[in-house]
Amino acid sequence: MKIMIALDGSDASEISIQEVVSRPWPKDSEFSLISAVDPFFFVRSPMLLAEAKKSTENALNDNAQKLKAAGWQTSFEVVVENPRHVIYRLAEECHVDLILLGSRGRSSFERLMLGSTAQAVLRHAHCSVEIVRAPRTTSATSTPAMKILIPTDGSASAQHALKSFASRPWPTGSQCKVISCPEYPVLIGEYPFFVQEHLTEIIKASEDHARESIEKSVSLLQTSGLAVQTEVTEPKDTPANAILSAAEKWQANLVVIGSHGRRGFDRLVLGSVSESVAMHAHCSVEVVRQSH
Repeated sequence: MKIMIALDGSDASEISIQEVVSRPWPKDSEFSLISAVDPFFFVRSPMLLAEAKKSTENALNDNAQKLKAAGWQTSFEVVVENPRHVIYRLAEECHVDLILLGSRGRSSFERLMLGSTAQAVLRHAHCSVEIVRAPRTTSATSTPAMKILIPTDGSASAQHALKSFASRPWPTGSQCKVISCPEYPVLIGEYPFFVQEHLTEIIKASEDHARESIEKSVSLLQTSGLAVQTEVTEPKDTPANAILSAAEKWQANLVVIGSHGRRGFDRLVLGSVSESVAMHAHCSVEVVRQSH
């Protein structure tokens, strides 16, 4: 497995490194650390650009040593380019399987500031992307147990996310919870042809599909060796809000979600569900794609 970690020297970058060191990864995984120095800020000071690049190289080397000490093959590179564009481009050129990006925080303003780079990577990367956030609790053990929430809607993308999760090692004692969130039809205005019986049928069909999705998911996770819980949420909110609420209520450490759902539009643009969860969750979120 080839994993790229995008670092910018912030506390969020340190959290990404700590997360990588604390978790088990597939055997023979390779890590590459990347930092992008945006030349826009050094147009009037080219000498400072050289100093910034050297300082960034030193910081990357320090972080690379931490991963090497943990036994992982690690390389690093500093590029002089806008991070919004270069991260996902390099990931594709290097055939990366997963990109890790640190989140700067949980406030609305911090999420907005996170947006420019993280949203660009989320929308344009051809591989999986994880937005890493600080863990809820600290542990003295090197591989603390995790609580991983996996939403599913039965789509091919959701099934791939489940298979990706099941194929990877996780800390001993970790728990997995699969949820499916029936969609509640939002009707605005007058619909005289829409009687209550029709609405009831639509909701029931959505709940039935959610239960079927859960059943398929459990069979896929039998090889993971983890304790698996399941839940069909109440059909009273949007799927994105239902997932965010479930993650917060269960105190999840990580949400693993497919990049798009069953709707055709979601296949063209990273859907509102995946993006909303990735940008607004209070825990780490991995948006899984099947690498090209």
